[in-house]
This record gives sequence, structure tokens and C-alpha cells, in this order.
Amino acid sequence: MTTVPNNRSGFHPPTWHDSEGKPLSCKEKIKVLNENLEEIRELAQDALEDGILMGAEEAQLRETLQRLLDSLRNPYGAGK
Repeated sequence: MTTVPNNRSGFHPPTWHDSEGKPLSCKEKIKVLNENLEEIRELAQDALEDGILMGAEEAQLRETLQRLLDSLRNPYGAGK
């Protein structure tokens, strides 16, 4: 998938840094990271819209999506 982040969404990918704080320079790594973020954004947008159409409270949907993100764990250990 080669989507470009949708600037109309108000979301812009960050400058990606390595574990030492230096900006990533590999264009392919940056491309993959940005594409992954865009896919997540699209899925989250779809989930939000579906929930609203089904009558769920928007604030609860957003809170639940945030809790989902907060529940993600690094399988490689901290700082690696």
C-alpha cells in the first residue's frame, strides 16, 4: 500500500527518531512507518464513524480508542 497521509485530516506524521533521539534517515523505514500510521488512522476513523452511526457516544468511542492505544506493549523491551 502506498497511501500518502491525508493532510485534510489535520494529522501529520512526526519526524521519526531512533532510540538515541537521532532522526531516522532511511527513506524506506520512514515510508513504512508513515504508511502504518495512515492505515491505523483510517481504521480508527472507520470505527469512530461506525460507532457514531450505531448510536454510541462519541466521547466514549474516543476514550476507548485512546485506551486501546495505551494498552499496546513493546514486545522487545523498553528502549530497544
